[in-house]
Amino acid sequence: MKIHGRIALVTGGSRGIGRASVLVLAAAGCDVAVNYVHARDEAESLVREIVSRGQRALAIRGDVSREADVEQLVRTVQQALGRIDILVNNADNAGRKPLAELSLADWNETITTNLTSSFLVSQAVLAGMRQRQWGRLIFLSSIAAQTGGVIGPHYAASKAGMLGLMHSYASLLSKEGITANAIAPALIETDMIRNSSRIQPTLVPVGRFGTAEEVADAVLLLATNSYINGQTINVNGGWYMS
Repeated sequence: MKIHGRIALVTGGSRGIGRASVLVLAAAGCDVAVNYVHARDEAESLVREIVSRGQRALAIRGDVSREADVEQLVRTVQQALGRIDILVNNADNAGRKPLAELSLADWNETITTNLTSSFLVSQAVLAGMRQRQWGRLIFLSSIAAQTGGVIGPHYAASKAGMLGLMHSYASLLSKEGITANAIAPALIETDMIRNSSRIQPTLVPVGRFGTAEEVADAVLLLATNSYINGQTINVNGGWYMS
């Protein structure tokens, strides 16, 4: 395929949408770095699965909301696999709290984990992409950026910020062979959905939850297509239409 031999980094790549994205990129011929913070066993198991299929892969711990961790993460990936061509900004914090109990600390943690991390990692990989005149920046946003969502204003603001960040990169880098796009999923069957009795598939017009693999299909599309730029791909079962 078009991205065979490319190097991909997926933040928060050990589970859920991140894991599905790692697998679809590896199947397309990419060597993949799987970033994690706590889920070491899952990340290493995923790497073994990819290596068994003939691709190179690396599990690497790092808190991508911390600049020093990001610098070390990118340096390690480059030394082990090569310069990063495809970045999937998937690290996510979706802590739910009642509106009246939402604190500045909650706000800062969510903004830092979801939005600041996307900026830090994107900035860290851009030098190589610009040098090679090829790159893909993919941001996992959310329907919350478009509708406010069901988690809270801290989460909605962090995901809306990702869209602004993506739009700026798309505009600034479009003549350098680098595209920037976002995916806005809704009610994907991950741990966050399964652990909430309040969230039911009847909320979705198609009548079911989405799958991580369906979101990963959009990741693959954005990784392989050089003419889609500055766009938000909605994977939401028809809940929000644009």
